[in-house]
Amino acid sequence: MISTLKDAWRIPDLRRKMIYTIALLFVYRLGSFIPVPYIDTAQLANLVNDGGIFGLFNIISGGNFGNFTIFAMSITPYINASIIMNLLAFAIPALERLQKEGEEGRKKIAQYTRYLTIVLAIIQALGMSLSYGGLLTEKNAFTIFVVVLCITAGTTFLMFLGEQITENGIGNGISLIIFISIISRIPNAIVQIYQYVQVGTMSIVAVILLVIGIIIATVAVVAVTEGQRKIPVQYAKRVVGRKMYGGQSTHIPLRVNMAGVIPIIFASSLTLFPATLAQFFPNSGFSAWISKYFAWGAPVTTIIYIVLIVAFTYFYTAVTFNPFDIADNIKKQGGYVPGIRPGKPTVEYLSRIMNRLTLFGGIFLALIAIIPIIIGNFMGGVSLQFGGTSLLIIVGVALETVKQIESEMTMRNYQGFLK
Repeated sequence: MISTLKDAWRIPDLRRKMIYTIALLFVYRLGSFIPVPYIDTAQLANLVNDGGIFGLFNIISGGNFGNFTIFAMSITPYINASIIMNLLAFAIPALERLQKEGEEGRKKIAQYTRYLTIVLAIIQALGMSLSYGGLLTEKNAFTIFVVVLCITAGTTFLMFLGEQITENGIGNGISLIIFISIISRIPNAIVQIYQYVQVGTMSIVAVILLVIGIIIATVAVVAVTEGQRKIPVQYAKRVVGRKMYGGQSTHIPLRVNMAGVIPIIFASSLTLFPATLAQFFPNSGFSAWISKYFAWGAPVTTIIYIVLIVAFTYFYTAVTFNPFDIADNIKKQGGYVPGIRPGKPTVEYLSRIMNRLTLFGGIFLALIAIIPIIIGNFMGGVSLQFGGTSLLIIVGVALETVKQIESEMTMRNYQGFLK
């Protein structure tokens, strides 16, 4: 990876793109120090430290939610809007046609996604301002308007930065923003572990074992993220005019973890929903019951978490992978899977293979998600609850960015067949 970055830096065009990307990410980090007015940071710190969904928001936002800066909501509304648009494309024929119209159709869908992002950002900002009025030092129409305006503008600006990085820089801008957000929390995590050692919550041996576990988990995440099942496809020879086409063999790469980290984020939000809801009713029997049976890390909550991760893995894979379209395209191009008849048998074969891969991928995601929770409970409540989510995002974005850099280098260094 380091050698790839060094080689890319020597190419002037790639160097300009990398500098442009770094500059915009630096702008993002500068904005992370601009606080939103009228916020009671002490009250907010209590909500974040209680864990729950606010702890997840704080991790993804790189601490912006805990400090309630203008980027408090991070890029979450844009991610939600993108997922909603992908789901609607399967339900609304007009959007499905736009997806198949090529570049112009994708531009229109991207425009609709931006509008939906702003709407979701306003709704989420209003929800936080009205539901958690204790966060505001002065609760009136003006202060609520200012808070909603600031964090909605921050999310919109982040969306703009991400799109500029994607178009003119290196890598996926939205993914890189989340990547930098998580990376920026590593120094705080190191300091926190040092404090745990100082007070005796963790021993030196536990820290060493934790580092070894992180290395092993990283290797496993890389292996599964890069893992593929290659389905062979043979194309028959056909004569068009005086030329013969086809006859070659290729393959369809089916990724083991096609859903990425999305199932964990969805499952975390739903699993933490009861605890989040209980915060609306402090000092009540409902809150005490939720805290007893549905606390994060409790056996019941952990089982629900695992089931939801596997279920969302199947759901998201089914949304993004359509075996009917793939089988139809293979048939139209005169291809077939060796040993499998074209048409419905090919659809059933691809579905069967994908279901097996999805089951393995879902179980792997569940293990990565719950192992930090188990370790944290074993170490006396050390906060590692979203460590698996962070690791998946970091590894996935790093691999994706390096692949794009390598493809850019390949295009610029290609010498041709004769040379």
